[in-house]
Amino acid sequence: MGIVNIEDELHDQLRKACKVSCRSINAQAAFWIRIGMLCELNPTLSFQEIVARELRDAGVDTPTLRAA
Repeated sequence: MGIVNIEDELHDQLRKACKVSCRSINAQAAFWIRIGMLCELNPTLSFQEIVARELRDAGVDTPTLRAA
Protein backbone atom coordinates (compact mmCIF):
# COMPACT_ATOMS: atom_id res chain seq x y z
CA MET A 1 0.00 0.00 0.00
CA GLY A 2 1.30 3.46 -0.79
CA ILE A 3 0.47 7.09 -0.31
CA VAL A 4 -0.95 9.17 -3.13
CA ASN A 5 -0.77 12.95 -2.95
CA ILE A 6 -3.83 14.67 -4.40
CA GLU A 7 -5.03 18.24 -4.49
CA ASP A 8 -7.11 19.48 -1.57
CA GLU A 9 -10.09 20.17 -3.85
CA LEU A 10 -10.11 16.57 -5.12
CA HIS A 11 -9.83 15.31 -1.55
CA ASP A 12 -12.86 17.40 -0.60
CA GLN A 13 -14.78 15.88 -3.53
CA LEU A 14 -13.73 12.40 -2.38
CA ARG A 15 -14.98 13.13 1.14
CA LYS A 16 -18.37 14.26 -0.22
CA ALA A 17 -18.70 11.36 -2.67
CA CYS A 18 -17.80 8.69 -0.13
CA LYS A 19 -20.73 9.72 2.08
CA VAL A 20 -23.18 9.31 -0.80
CA SER A 21 -21.77 5.96 -1.91
CA CYS A 22 -21.25 4.59 1.64
CA ARG A 23 -17.54 4.01 1.04
CA SER A 24 -14.49 5.11 2.96
CA ILE A 25 -12.43 7.89 1.41
CA ASN A 26 -9.80 5.32 0.41
CA ALA A 27 -12.41 2.98 -1.09
CA GLN A 28 -13.96 5.85 -3.06
CA ALA A 29 -10.54 6.87 -4.41
CA ALA A 30 -9.80 3.25 -5.34
CA PHE A 31 -13.17 2.98 -7.12
CA TRP A 32 -12.53 6.15 -9.13
CA ILE A 33 -9.00 5.00 -10.01
CA ARG A 34 -10.16 1.53 -11.07
CA ILE A 35 -13.10 2.76 -13.13
CA GLY A 36 -10.98 5.51 -14.69
CA MET A 37 -8.35 2.98 -15.70
CA LEU A 38 -11.00 0.66 -17.16
CA CYS A 39 -12.52 3.59 -19.08
CA GLU A 40 -9.14 4.42 -20.58
CA LEU A 41 -8.54 0.78 -21.53
CA ASN A 42 -12.05 0.38 -22.99
CA PRO A 43 -12.84 3.68 -24.75
CA THR A 44 -15.78 2.24 -26.69
CA LEU A 45 -17.67 1.27 -23.53
CA SER A 46 -19.76 3.67 -21.47
CA PHE A 47 -19.31 4.09 -17.73
CA GLN A 48 -22.55 2.15 -17.17
CA GLU A 49 -21.37 -0.71 -19.39
CA ILE A 50 -18.07 -0.94 -17.52
CA VAL A 51 -19.75 -0.96 -14.10
CA ALA A 52 -22.29 -3.57 -15.27
CA ARG A 53 -19.46 -5.74 -16.63
CA GLU A 54 -17.52 -5.47 -13.36
CA LEU A 55 -20.63 -6.39 -11.35
CA ARG A 56 -21.31 -9.40 -13.59
CA ASP A 57 -17.67 -10.50 -13.32
CA ALA A 58 -18.03 -10.31 -9.52
CA GLY A 59 -21.10 -12.58 -9.69
CA VAL A 60 -23.74 -9.91 -9.08
CA ASP A 61 -26.97 -10.38 -11.03
CA THR A 62 -27.46 -7.26 -13.14
CA PRO A 63 -30.97 -6.98 -14.55
CA THR A 64 -31.23 -5.55 -18.01
CA LEU A 65 -33.67 -2.79 -18.77
CA ARG A 66 -35.81 -3.14 -21.85
CA ALA A 67 -37.26 -0.29 -23.85
CA ALA A 68 -40.99 0.19 -23.33
